[in-house]
This record gives sequence, structure tokens and C-alpha cells, in this order.
Amino acid sequence: MATRVLVVDDSGFFRRRVAEILNADSWLEVVGQAENGEEAVRLTAELKPDVITMDIEMPVMDGITATRQIMQRTPTPVIMFSSLTTDGAKATLDALEAGALDFLPKRFEDIARDRDEAKNLLCQRVRALGRKRMATPPTTTPASKPISTSSAAPAPAPAPRISKSGTLKLLAIGTSTGGPVALQQVLTNLPADFPLPIVLVQHMPATFTPAFARRLDQLCKINVKEAEDGDVLKPGWAYLAPGGKQMLLQGRGSQPSLQIIDADESQTYKPSVDITFDSISKVYPGETLAVVLTGMGADGRDGARTLKQKGSTIWAQDEASSVVYGMPAAVAEAGLTEQILNLTDIGPSIVKRVM
Repeated sequence: MATRVLVVDDSGFFRRRVAEILNADSWLEVVGQAENGEEAVRLTAELKPDVITMDIEMPVMDGITATRQIMQRTPTPVIMFSSLTTDGAKATLDALEAGALDFLPKRFEDIARDRDEAKNLLCQRVRALGRKRMATPPTTTPASKPISTSSAAPAPAPAPRISKSGTLKLLAIGTSTGGPVALQQVLTNLPADFPLPIVLVQHMPATFTPAFARRLDQLCKINVKEAEDGDVLKPGWAYLAPGGKQMLLQGRGSQPSLQIIDADESQTYKPSVDITFDSISKVYPGETLAVVLTGMGADGRDGARTLKQKGSTIWAQDEASSVVYGMPAAVAEAGLTEQILNLTDIGPSIVKRVM
């Protein structure tokens, strides 16, 4: 059965372009088009699409407001089209907080170098969200409020049993689609005196990571910053890999540091979880807790395997709470995970394991 899509944009040309691309995929069917957020809210209730592609800036009602109303009335997976600018980054993060699950650049040439590749990626992302039949929109939890384990998302049973064996010196987290909301939920559970440094790899454009790091820093009790070349790792600090770059750990002993390098054109992910995890295995062999959260693809599996071989601990998010069960599934199916946890349990379990 084809995934039913509602296309929302104030540009008739762009709506037709997106509709043509999606309808060319046998697994997708565009069932409606809307030219503003108000119309999108109405058509979502009438047509009940499986996925919505949503523009941010529109007359009558913008895409963020529309997304928020849709999530309140008829929860439906939303993928945002946004501009790769500083203002676009803030608006996209606002849209994700409103309930959108994913985003793509509005200019197709920013999605991929090859036009056919860009079209395939768009269809792939829409199909992935179509498989995520949401009963309720994802929730975010402010740092001032404890996360309840009785959320609408199914929780694993029995409660996770967390072993405290082995000394840990680093927490590493890798994620992609659905990651901004997932990272916020995990990191807001960590106390200000969290005793380990944290490295974060989120698939995200270069113009988005500074704004995302600032937002996390405002919400969390720990400190969060976009990583810079030469940063010395400090306990209670989280370092977000810059978009478009690769983040490596270097040095041994009491004060390892970060190396930020240009990504190779041939590399699919910039930043890459695999590349960061692999570098961690050389600096903290057997002393890392690595967590793979929601995301499309398999980035993180090879790096997690290297870490596991060196004696580190690997956790993954479960399917029920993942926006896209790709990256965590790849790690779990490779037999690398010690724990597979619901998103609501990951933050508290990290605290229990580390502290």
C-alpha cells in the first residue's frame, strides 16, 4: 500500500515539482496539496495523509504553527523544507520542537550534488516517515521537569537492569533523523555535575549545528557547545560535531582533545558517527559508553563494532520510540548492544550507569 502524502507550500511551482517527484515513486501517492498552513490543517483532518511535506514560511498560517496544530488535532509525521541559513536553522529547530520529525533543504541542489540522487533521497525520507505510524506526536521535556517513564510511547518491560561494572571516561552519542528531539530528551536528564565529557554526532547541515548547540545549552543543566578544533574534553560538557566536518578524538592520558577536520567529498555523512566512534576507540579503548539513537541508514554500526571489540559498552534506542529505526537497528542486529532502551529510559539509565 502506497504512503499517502500531503504537499504544503505557498509556491504552486514547488508543490507541483515535489508532487511529480513523489508520484514517480510507486510506494508514494500525493493525495492533496495545500498553499498555506491553515489549508494544511484542514486537509490533514479531511484526507488523513500518512506524511506531510511542509514549507516553513507561508501566508495566512506559517508551517510551524500549522505543524503544532496538526500535532494537537491529527498527529501526522511532518518533514519540513527549510533554507540553509541561520534564520532557517532557528525556524527548523522551532518546527522540530513543534512536532516535525525531519527536515530537508528547500533547494534540491543542497540535498545532493546529483539531481536524481536528491529526488531519491526525498522519496526515501518520505517513505521512512510513512512507516512511522504515530499515535501521538513526539514530546520534549524541559530541563526543569523530570521525564516520566509513563509516556504514551511503549516502554520496555521489565525495567532495564543497568550494570555498573567497568570504569567509564566518555559518553558518545550518535543520531540522525529524529535526533534533535531525542538528544534534547536524553541530555536534559543529565545533572550539572555529570562526571564525564560527552561527544555528540548529529547529521545536520553546517548552518544548523551552532543554533542547535546553543538551544541544547539553554535547555540542559550540563554545558553544550559546538565543538571546535583543539577543545580539551571536560566533565559535564557536551561537544556537538560541526555540520559539514568530521570530529575526531586525539591524544591519550588525562586531557584528550578534539580535532575538527574537513570532510572528504566521498563521505556520505558529514559528520559521521562511524568516523568519530572509530577515533574514540583509539583514545578511550574499553572506557566509553556509546549510544546510537534514532536515524536512517547504518552510520554508527562499524564504529560501534570497533568500540565493542576494544571493550566499550554499546546501547541503542528501541524501535518503538525511534522516529526511524535504521541506525539503532543496524547496531542491534549486528549483536553489538548491551541494552536496547526506550527513549524515555536512556537519560535516567545513563545517570544510573555513570553515577
